[in-house]
Amino acid sequence: MIYDGFDYIYFPTSHIQNIRLIANVSQISEPGYDRTELENNLSYKGVLNESKGMFLKIYVTGNQALHGYITSLQNDYFVFYSPVHKTMLIPLFHLKWLIPYPENKAPYSLSNESFPLHLSTQKMAKTLEEQLKKMEDKLVVFDLGSNPDKIGLLKGVQNNMARLVSADQKTIFWNLHHIKIVNCPDL
Repeated sequence: MIYDGFDYIYFPTSHIQNIRLIANVSQISEPGYDRTELENNLSYKGVLNESKGMFLKIYVTGNQALHGYITSLQNDYFVFYSPVHKTMLIPLFHLKWLIPYPENKAPYSLSNESFPLHLSTQKMAKTLEEQLKKMEDKLVVFDLGSNPDKIGLLKGVQNNMARLVSADQKTIFWNLHHIKIVNCPDL
């Protein structure tokens, strides 16, 4: 965890490439809010578990941060709900960082009433591959649709490969280790 003068930033150590010390650390002011509940459990899964239900800003891929909250934590992925993208499945390995919103603040200045905690009624599988098998024959979007070949009908999942049929009926096999975000409109 790092406090940058504005936000507490939590990130898994597997994404740290290097660290540099800054000479003028004394210029960073004290935070205006307390995050001691997360500081008590700084393991990666501990922070994710403590973050469930909190409004968060997370970074996974591309140049776009996602805003919302974690609804559940599974063995190798977590479920993230966003007012924009709705329910997303995010492999643990691909989360680069998360920043909790200050208490009593929500993304896009939404009120708690207009952005209530949305818990899925569907029981989620323990692994991403198992969950994707439950989603076969449904439309899915991988990586926020950054590539048209990542939008389509999920036809099968086996040995960490997902078989997707795109809008133009091409069959594409995607390695699940390289899928960073999964959206399914039916979740």
